[in-house]
Amino acid sequence: MLTVSEVLVFFVLSLLLIEFLKLQWMRRHFPPGPTPYPFFGNLLQMNFKIHHEHLKKMAKIHGNIFTLWLSNTPAVVLQGFQAVKEGLTAHAEDVAGRPEERIFQFLTRGKGVLFSNGHLWKQQRRFGMATMRKMGLGKKEKDYLLQEEAALLVEYLQKTNGKPLDPTMPVVHMVANVICSIMFGHRFSTDDENFHRLIESFDYLAAFLNSVSFYMYELSPWLAGHFLPSVKKMKSCREFLDILFVKELESLKGKRNLDENRHFIDYYLDEIDKTKGDPAATFDEENLIQVVADLFVAGIETTATTLLWALLYMVIYPDIQEKVQKELDAVVGCSHAFCYEDRKRLPYTNAVIHEIQRYSNILLIALPRMSVKDTELLGYRIPKNTVVLANIDSVLADPGKWETPDQFNPGHFLDKDGNFVNREAFLPFAIGHRVCMGELLARMELFIVFSTLLQAFTFTLPEGVKEVNTKFVFGSTMKPPPYQICAIPR
Repeated sequence: MLTVSEVLVFFVLSLLLIEFLKLQWMRRHFPPGPTPYPFFGNLLQMNFKIHHEHLKKMAKIHGNIFTLWLSNTPAVVLQGFQAVKEGLTAHAEDVAGRPEERIFQFLTRGKGVLFSNGHLWKQQRRFGMATMRKMGLGKKEKDYLLQEEAALLVEYLQKTNGKPLDPTMPVVHMVANVICSIMFGHRFSTDDENFHRLIESFDYLAAFLNSVSFYMYELSPWLAGHFLPSVKKMKSCREFLDILFVKELESLKGKRNLDENRHFIDYYLDEIDKTKGDPAATFDEENLIQVVADLFVAGIETTATTLLWALLYMVIYPDIQEKVQKELDAVVGCSHAFCYEDRKRLPYTNAVIHEIQRYSNILLIALPRMSVKDTELLGYRIPKNTVVLANIDSVLADPGKWETPDQFNPGHFLDKDGNFVNREAFLPFAIGHRVCMGELLARMELFIVFSTLLQAFTFTLPEGVKEVNTKFVFGSTMKPPPYQICAIPR
């Protein structure tokens, strides 16, 4: 007669065996990859992190396309420039979906543009891109907004009188206020409590999506919601942002702007009015609030993190900083207000900014895609609803596409005559139908702010500091470790 404990052990072992055999059966339909374990897939082997170093090792064994199992969910990984380019563009429409994970559904309710799918996503994205063009992004008339924020950052740094400072918060505040001005038509005071909570909330939500808690929530939303403090805080952050954005929306409704300096919400409210009664339209206040949230998510941390790497690299490579300053002085002088068009006259500065993006590689893995139908990737049949992960790190450091992939080298973007050249493997904003919607704004910010700062200051390490830690802090973006620099007025 078996005891209760023996029956339980037998039951658990049987369950594990069934799950293991089920996974092995399912694996036959996907590209090869490491053996998954029951319930956890390959998460245990990866310490619950999709780390680029893990992917590099797996690619050496399994090739430039392989399958990881995130719990019971298969994810096809694309490694290297050719695999990423072909995988995301050969059948671009087929892999333009987003995974409908529980956490994404909770955070976005299927609305907005970042994690939505189908007709709703297409309509919201098309409107967002068209509206940004209407607002003049990429044209001289919108440069003033970035010039003003860059000037305020210069003013802040001047007050430090060359003393050591951590540039994180002033840079983040500046980038966040650019988004606020575009979305709401106004900036926040850096002393505003709601402004600080807005930044902290987005920072926490971004970090949550790259944590163990994310996977725990996917396994059991109910258990995670009741027992994990991180999930409770995630929900609290989401609730605060909803309240803040609704408050902003209600405030802006009563003072619609009809002149040329209209903000994003003005245009969206117009579209709601215009499409009322159209059953195919997806424009409503819920989508508006989520699109605004999506643009904050996409626009703050990525640009701020890149600028923080930029300042760190300038103190590590003072010869490159000096060469940028010489070009700025020779071409535009010491009091010029930079516009985005100036990049065409400043090839070396432009090359340095591109190399900062390539070398810092802040995302490593592009936001996950999903196949919306049965399709083919690099000769493998991929079933509908399969997650597709593009390893951007393997593109920006592909030894077959970059002369010195492991070195900071602005020459990657210059020809023998010193002219700027684009590189096809420069894909920090990804590629295909889900390419970053805020790419143009990010490029404008990086150029105008970086050039303005190097025109005004020489950045150095504090006295006595000889070495700098450049090992990134793993998270939603790969941030530099905390550091201090001195901004010496020129």
